[in-house]
Amino acid sequence: MSDPGPHKPPGQDGDTESKPLSPLHALQLRAFLNATEDVDVDPDTIEDLLEGLSEDVSTEMTELDSDTETSDTEDLSLLVQENCTPAVVGIADLEDGGIDTSDLRALEEEAIEAWTKDEIRKMMHHLKERGMSSFIREYVLVQDIPIVKLLFAFGISLCPELRNKLPKTLLFFLRVAISRELHLREKLPQYNTISDAVSLIINSKRIMVLTGAGISVSCGIPDFRSRNGLYATLKEKGQYDLDDPQQMFDIHYFKENPTGKTALSALGPQIYPSNFIPSPCHRFIKLLEDKNKLLRNYTQNIDTLESIAGITRVLQCHGSFKTATCLQCRIKVPGIEIEREILDQRVPYCKACLEAHKAAAAQKSKPARKKGKRRNEWEDDSDESDDLPVGVMKPDITFFGEKLMDNFDQALLDDRDKVDLLLVIGTSLKVSPVSEILSHLPHSVPQILINKTPIRHINPDIVLLGDADEIVHHLCEQLQWGLSPRPDPKGGLKVARFQTNRKRTSSEMLCRAEPARVLGSHVWLFNGAEGGKWVEDIKERYTNTMNGASVQSKSHRKPAAKKARVS
Repeated sequence: MSDPGPHKPPGQDGDTESKPLSPLHALQLRAFLNATEDVDVDPDTIEDLLEGLSEDVSTEMTELDSDTETSDTEDLSLLVQENCTPAVVGIADLEDGGIDTSDLRALEEEAIEAWTKDEIRKMMHHLKERGMSSFIREYVLVQDIPIVKLLFAFGISLCPELRNKLPKTLLFFLRVAISRELHLREKLPQYNTISDAVSLIINSKRIMVLTGAGISVSCGIPDFRSRNGLYATLKEKGQYDLDDPQQMFDIHYFKENPTGKTALSALGPQIYPSNFIPSPCHRFIKLLEDKNKLLRNYTQNIDTLESIAGITRVLQCHGSFKTATCLQCRIKVPGIEIEREILDQRVPYCKACLEAHKAAAAQKSKPARKKGKRRNEWEDDSDESDDLPVGVMKPDITFFGEKLMDNFDQALLDDRDKVDLLLVIGTSLKVSPVSEILSHLPHSVPQILINKTPIRHINPDIVLLGDADEIVHHLCEQLQWGLSPRPDPKGGLKVARFQTNRKRTSSEMLCRAEPARVLGSHVWLFNGAEGGKWVEDIKERYTNTMNGASVQSKSHRKPAAKKARVS
């Protein structure tokens, strides 16, 4: 593939002066920027989105994005409502925003002519039954349908300025549209309570468990995105020249600074799986496997605590510290060989490359033989060993910018038609492609979320908010399951803090309050829950629903009473 050359910074589009933003362009651009909160996007795509804009406009757009306080789902809804065809939003409404009516009508006619209702129905059926990857493969790769035209099927008519973006940016637009459609999964109304969650676990035989950093926090390993997580700590310290703390785990940044302050040297001791003990969540997943209920555990964690807990049906989606590979010679070694360097915050160099370098240096130090006359004056007798590089060992964890293992796609393909229950535990589902697993599954599969905070861009059937370990203990009590003792990393066993196959003592009950249901909803709050505005919105929604039902009930009763008197 040819190198397209360096991308121009926003507002520096060659000799062309940046043009003022049209109202429709501004509306759509802002909506897509808001959508980056849900759909993973790389810096090049953001740069392409802002290309041609003045520095002031670019700054205004990105600040509006970061300051937006609407939820992720609302942002995506905003996108479709604000930048789709006028058939979804009244032309008069958009005209109030300064958008030319004739332009809107032209977009509307173009969208109407692009697809029939039957064609759209068929495409949406394919998407919801077979997932995002299959949809993109079929319609973008196989049928080679232009993305601009595909977006019409989702009710999105791109303004002319956005239609000329790079193919990768257009694909981002499509992923945003697809993500919103899949996130519109309707909650299964028959599942709402903790008892329902217990029944689902009991009756399910192929449970898929999707886990993140939240299940390892109680082990002493910090998460990434919470208020006190690794990214917040990096940003607060300000020791590194980073536009975004996530750059610390960017493969390009790592390769440019292999011996500098990278994720390994700065954070290695905090995230390296040395002497950590699996949490109750890990042991709960192991219990599911022991009871032949675990289909597979898809973990985003790199701490290998699943293996320490004894879980075998686990896929480490982002790799792990179990092995390490030299960036130069590509030799692979057990991770234990670089453990000392990581814990001591030293750069782990490749021993094979060091030996080769020493051998080359020794060869160079030998007395040189008497050389004959050069065959030509351009012949170079310099020793190439001077430039022989020494490779840095990188643990086989997947950095941003690296492709996930091939077995990820295959495992998901194998599991998609087998799973009968999904448990999401301790993750914000921010990082693609793991975050897209839910959109890959059939909408009829029940979903239970166990997390400290809500995930606004999914719609699980039962939401259990709070400390994940406490929630797992509560579920085990209801299931009458006993968690296994905590394994000692040195090979022994430690006594579990809570034996859930016995009655709790009064002191334990005082420390662990019973979960509280948010009105009549599917949301339950445990200790440590951080629901914030999302929970308040749930309360308001159910209050309005109940008030509406009460009014409707009264209106139905009045005619009935009148009819009875007449008879």
